[in-house]
Amino acid sequence: MSAKRSDWQGLLAIMRFNWPYYAVSLALVFVAVLVMVRVASLPLQILAFLFFAAACYFLFVSSAVSHWIYDRSDLYRWAWLRRALGDGESEAAIFCHSGFDEASVALQSLLQVKNWLVLDHYQPATMTEASIRRARKLFPPTADTVACSHDCWPAKDGSFDLVFGILAIHELRSEGERSAWFREARRCLRPGGRIILAEHLRDFANLLAFGPGFLHFHSRAGWRRSWVNAGCEVMDDFHVTPWVNIFILRSS
Repeated sequence: MSAKRSDWQGLLAIMRFNWPYYAVSLALVFVAVLVMVRVASLPLQILAFLFFAAACYFLFVSSAVSHWIYDRSDLYRWAWLRRALGDGESEAAIFCHSGFDEASVALQSLLQVKNWLVLDHYQPATMTEASIRRARKLFPPTADTVACSHDCWPAKDGSFDLVFGILAIHELRSEGERSAWFREARRCLRPGGRIILAEHLRDFANLLAFGPGFLHFHSRAGWRRSWVNAGCEVMDDFHVTPWVNIFILRSS
C-alpha cells in the first residue's frame, strides 16, 4: 500500500469492508419510506420512521465521523507522533496489526529506523469477522510482514525501542490475550522503550458515533487491567479526535 493516502481512503475502505451493512441500511431506508407513504396505520408508520432514522444515522452520521477520523484528522498525518515519541532517539521499532495494515508503510517512511519489524497477529479461527477477510483480500500484508501469534514474537529480549499497535489490538477479544500482547511488547523493549497504542474506546463518544458498533471496542478500564497485568504503566494519554485515544506505555 502506498504511504500517501487519498482524501477519501479511510471512508471508502470502511465501506468496502462493511458493504453488507450499508446495503441493508439503504434497503431499510427504501422500505421505511414506502411504509410511511403508503401504509395508513400510525403504529406501523412510527415503527417505519424509527427504522428510517436508525438507518440514516448509520449511513450519514457514522460515515461522516469515520471520514473525519480516518481522512481529515491528524490520525494519519502523524503530527501527534512528536508527543508520543518524546525526545529519545529510536533505532528499532515493531509494528503490530491483526490482519489489516494501512499504516506500516507510512510509519516506516516517516521514522526511518534501522530495524523495522511488521508482525501480523491475524488468527482466522478466532478473528472471524467477514470485514477482516475482505480487508485482507483487498489489501494483503506487505511482503516483509511476519505472521506470528500475539503472545510469541520473533524478537530478542530488549532489542527494540518502540512497539506500535494502531487500531488493531482490540481484535484480541479477551483481556488475557491483550495482557499477553503487552507482555511480549514489554519483553522486546529496551530500557526506556515505549509502547504506542491507538484505539477507539467503549465510551459515550463512540456510542454516539457508531451506535451498537461501539461494543466491538474495549473500555478504558479493560485496557488498563490488561497492561497492568503485563507490568506496564501509562506515561501519557491523549486524544486524536474525540473518538481515538493514544496511550503511551512503558515498563512499570
